[in-house]
Amino acid sequence: MSINKVMITGNLTRDPELRATTNGTQILHFGVAVNDRRRNQQTGDWEDYPNFVDCVVFGARAEPLSRFLSKGSKVAIEGKLRYSSWEKDGQKRSKLEVVVDDLDFLSSRNGQQQGQGYQAPAPQQYAQVNQGYQASAPAYAAPAPAARPVQTPPPADVYDEDIPF
Repeated sequence: MSINKVMITGNLTRDPELRATTNGTQILHFGVAVNDRRRNQQTGDWEDYPNFVDCVVFGARAEPLSRFLSKGSKVAIEGKLRYSSWEKDGQKRSKLEVVVDDLDFLSSRNGQQQGQGYQAPAPQQYAQVNQGYQASAPAYAAPAPAARPVQTPPPADVYDEDIPF
């Protein structure tokens, strides 16, 4: 039996990059910095050493996440490792990345910690569905995009392994 499960928390190292395949599948790439603590042999002090982890999100969650993630955002990620190898200019290359299954925001857009009363604003597109919902827009909220269709989650029987590439 083998288990392929990864859980990390850290800060985004760059703004996420959203792309789409020719058949329309959305793909979101971003990097997360995760610190490792080691004792310095000369000074005896504990020091942080960063590890940089590439992450990828597939499907319907990619575009909405791209709107809320930005460089420096603190996130908790649960997913699985995926190894890729290819050849470019006669050299073999490879990488190990995390395919994200679940992502939690640990900080808000204005830098406030999630545990300090941050509550994500409801998108305008859901205001019609939740007619009784009344909320004032926070100062950091961007203007609402022009009438986007409401996205529904993919069926539960679709897995990352079903994506053809």
